[in-house]
Amino acid sequence: MANIPELAIKGLQASVEGKEILKGVDLTVRGGEVHAIMGPNGTGKSTLASSLMGHPKYQITSGSATLDGEDLFAMKVDERARKGLFLAMQYPSEVTGVSNANFLRIAMNSRRGEGNEVPVLKFHKELQSKMKMLSMDASFAERYLNEGFSGGEKKRNEILQMAVLQPRIAILDEIDSGLDIDALKIVAQGVNALRGPEFGVLIITHYQRILDYVKPDYVHVMMQGRIVRSGGQELAEQLEAQGYDWLKEELGIVDETVSAGV
Repeated sequence: MANIPELAIKGLQASVEGKEILKGVDLTVRGGEVHAIMGPNGTGKSTLASSLMGHPKYQITSGSATLDGEDLFAMKVDERARKGLFLAMQYPSEVTGVSNANFLRIAMNSRRGEGNEVPVLKFHKELQSKMKMLSMDASFAERYLNEGFSGGEKKRNEILQMAVLQPRIAILDEIDSGLDIDALKIVAQGVNALRGPEFGVLIITHYQRILDYVKPDYVHVMMQGRIVRSGGQELAEQLEAQGYDWLKEELGIVDETVSAGV
């Protein structure tokens, strides 16, 4: 396995129930980089995340994606996770009867492989350390996965999973949605704590505010199922100040929506 991770997406097209959503996405995310994808509602941002992770609702119709040079779409969903691809979901599911601690230990051991399981005491020490970093009460470890969690607690729990599992490439789908400023800072702190050459991040967001705390190396704008403009932090700031209309006018885009809510 390469030391520096790489997620390479080329000409990706994807459909939902026969309707084309992604219309040719090109993007490469490498270790040590933070990329942000911004764009209006319904332009394909969440479809990109779900397609990469293998949600059965989305059909890949053309293009490719590789993780460390291996064909991502030839892998089952669990294999993608074991290879180091992580998705922090926009709407995390509740799982009754499975504690956070048990879920994370099983997930960690699945990545480590048979015969290389993490010792119980070492795991719990690591878990408590990550929870402390994210200002999470120790009782969260024994609570059922996301059950009864507030929206902010669910998002923080996604970052806890990322911090414990230490993926090679993480996709954060609207991880800032519904967070107050204090929770946003804590989530950003968790992301920043993992930044390094063996960790790449793709943040999908509507707003610039999380990028005040997790400084991106690259900002991309998605419209009509494609990335139509790329730049640095200044592009996010311009979008915050001027909205998307100036870019739509410049590009001659009349209706940027490909499908509501995707």
